[in-house]
Amino acid sequence: MRLLYSFGIRLYSAAVSIAAFFGNKKAVQWRDGRRGQWKGILNLSEEEKKHKWIWMHVSSLGEYEQGLPVLETIKKEFPKYKILLTFFSPSGYEIKQDKTCADRVAYMPSDTLCNAKRLVKAFPLKAAFFVKYDFWFNYIKVLHDNKIPMYYVSMLLRRDQYFFKPYGRWFRKHLTYIDYYFAQDEETEQALRLLGTEKTTITGDTRFDRVYNIAQQPASFPEIEEFINGRKCIVAGSTWKTDEKMLHEFSKIMPDDYCLIIAPHHLNDSHIRQIMALLGDDYQLYTAINPKNHCKILVLNTIGILSKIYRYARFVHIGGGYDDTIHNTQEAVVYGCPVTFGPIYGMFKEAVDLVKEGGAYSLANQDEMNEMFMRFINDEAFLKQTSNICNDFLRRNLGATEKIVKELRSVL
Repeated sequence: MRLLYSFGIRLYSAAVSIAAFFGNKKAVQWRDGRRGQWKGILNLSEEEKKHKWIWMHVSSLGEYEQGLPVLETIKKEFPKYKILLTFFSPSGYEIKQDKTCADRVAYMPSDTLCNAKRLVKAFPLKAAFFVKYDFWFNYIKVLHDNKIPMYYVSMLLRRDQYFFKPYGRWFRKHLTYIDYYFAQDEETEQALRLLGTEKTTITGDTRFDRVYNIAQQPASFPEIEEFINGRKCIVAGSTWKTDEKMLHEFSKIMPDDYCLIIAPHHLNDSHIRQIMALLGDDYQLYTAINPKNHCKILVLNTIGILSKIYRYARFVHIGGGYDDTIHNTQEAVVYGCPVTFGPIYGMFKEAVDLVKEGGAYSLANQDEMNEMFMRFINDEAFLKQTSNICNDFLRRNLGATEKIVKELRSVL
């Protein structure tokens, strides 16, 4: 089975290379980022070789934000360890390669036995951390064979995953190699026990701690405040084409004492041009903002500030739920903002839970968006009630990082 799995990994790498050859942007980044990667990974100084290392692997930017509170706490409490941080996806690595507390940041080499052995040999690892549900079975085997403790942070597991299928026995075996799982919820804990491991505790989602820490940092954006100019604000974060079309339609009936900030998920030139063509004249771009132009819509055509812009919102629409899956909801909820999104949100526990509690609403179409937005606008008591639900939801979900680090202190 391992031969078949490893062959599949090599096929995937080949497929990415083919996609890169035909110009796929993410595939190009994935391929080019891994060229000559071992030279960068293995180039440890004599001083670095004297230290033990903590390795954290994350799939992409979202998982990085989940793992970061644990990473920062380890860095603070255990400064004698160096930290290696690896990404699978370009969307995380390209943004965070120079903006993290880790001592070494790299793309994760493909999951082959050869690569796994090479990485473990290069770094004297004290422990390895994986975030959420990123499983790389050759790395897990090699870490296990070398008696390096492994932990999963903010673990989520569903009963419909391949571990529970008739063909999942080989994959299930690797889960027993993990030293400890820090699970997000009871369902995950029960699923792990069904798969044969008792080494788990429910700690919750560390991303709540991350967004809370961001919200506590002072931040102001004078240009945006001048654009808002005393109006009430709606923020739409990580939007896709369908979101943008619906938001544009709503803007036609939006009251004059409101304004709208749209932050697209895709910031390439072609998509920004599509948005500009869609909105006509009643918008301006953040990078060319003119405070004297009191238009209805501001397009946030830059990265890195959306999580702090939510502080200006009365309520928030989270993009992606019509074309793919929704994006981060906690970044808005931390400011007490009620959230809406499209119908594709079932994979995100926090979104499912918040809908059940009445702090978030799934909008199936344009009519539902118009109706819900106008209810938030016209019914102050309803808006306040929904905001209170979000605040309470956040408070109940804080503290996962401390629970995890408390368990790790005896190990580290």
